[in-house]
Amino acid sequence: MIAIDLFSGAGGMSLGAKLAGVDVRQSVELDPHAARTYTRNHPNTEMYVGDIRGFQAKRPHSNGQELIVFGGPPCQGFSTSNQKTRSSANSQNWLWTEFLRVVSELRPEWVVFENVKGILETEKGVFVEHVQDNLQALGYNSTYGILSATDFGVPQKRQRFFLIAAASGGKIPSLPNAKIKQTVTVEEAFDDLPLLENGASICGLEYSRSARSAYARSLRGELSATSNNLVTRNAPLIIERYKHVPQGGNWEHIPLSLMDNYKDSNRCHTGIYRRLKLDEPSGVIGNYRKNMLIHPTEHRGLSVREAARLQSFPDTYYFDGSIGFQQQQVGNAVPPFLAKAVFQAITGAPLEPVGCQVHASNLNDKRLP
Repeated sequence: MIAIDLFSGAGGMSLGAKLAGVDVRQSVELDPHAARTYTRNHPNTEMYVGDIRGFQAKRPHSNGQELIVFGGPPCQGFSTSNQKTRSSANSQNWLWTEFLRVVSELRPEWVVFENVKGILETEKGVFVEHVQDNLQALGYNSTYGILSATDFGVPQKRQRFFLIAAASGGKIPSLPNAKIKQTVTVEEAFDDLPLLENGASICGLEYSRSARSAYARSLRGELSATSNNLVTRNAPLIIERYKHVPQGGNWEHIPLSLMDNYKDSNRCHTGIYRRLKLDEPSGVIGNYRKNMLIHPTEHRGLSVREAARLQSFPDTYYFDGSIGFQQQQVGNAVPPFLAKAVFQAITGAPLEPVGCQVHASNLNDKRLP
């Protein structure tokens, strides 16, 4: 199959599609930093950098291959953490109409629409109803649901909304069934990564040891060094707060005397200053810098590579731009292993055990400079 990725970001869904055997021919992304990361890791995919409203859709040349149009319109307007503009008045909530415009112009055999689970809760699910009704009017049968990343080998408690639609006359679409018997933990994800300090700023580093977990081995492949080992430099007060938080704990473990810059610390979100637990999957890797997500055993935030491991990106995947842009790209991405399972449900390929080996063109050498 061939595909077009709309709202591609850094390419998490495209990577999942490629792992499932789908040839992603085109992608569309507004943010230039994410687009550079995408192009670096997907050099054979034609990239349109700009507002999707200016994208002129053309069906890629194929030899009878079925076409999939997939993507996830910006989800900030549907997020459960965005209570102020979580309504139809938020213009960002209507970019799904551009997604449907491309579908109507190309009439692909398959459609995959992805978003945060909050889309089902925003205005009682009216946006999902609109998407389904419009697809039905175009001649598509569809199904949707919430998938948990941990069920598909991702060491992260992340839930995402997926809608799969098939053109009339095709097979009835279905969401993938979970195949993982045992969840992957943070300890397995971080197994061999470099030891770092607060404010670590050297991008390329050798691994700390041989990978012992199957998950780490699958993402590391044949590399002896990895990239994006960057950590935000936190102020001494922040580090002092970290010292009071046990694994699985959050800001509530920090003495109030260290939280006096908060107007009302009792109104802090439970995800603020949360320290990961080694023996469990992590919490959601969203805006992990702003949320002060803490390393399980060290008094610092997560590195970009550690967050990428929790998202199931292989170590060959390089994130471009400043540390802030890298963190945003990783946090916004759809976990590739989760996306892979969705596309395998379409291609009919059997779900495989946890693991993949992806050798991006930018990291062909076994050692980084």
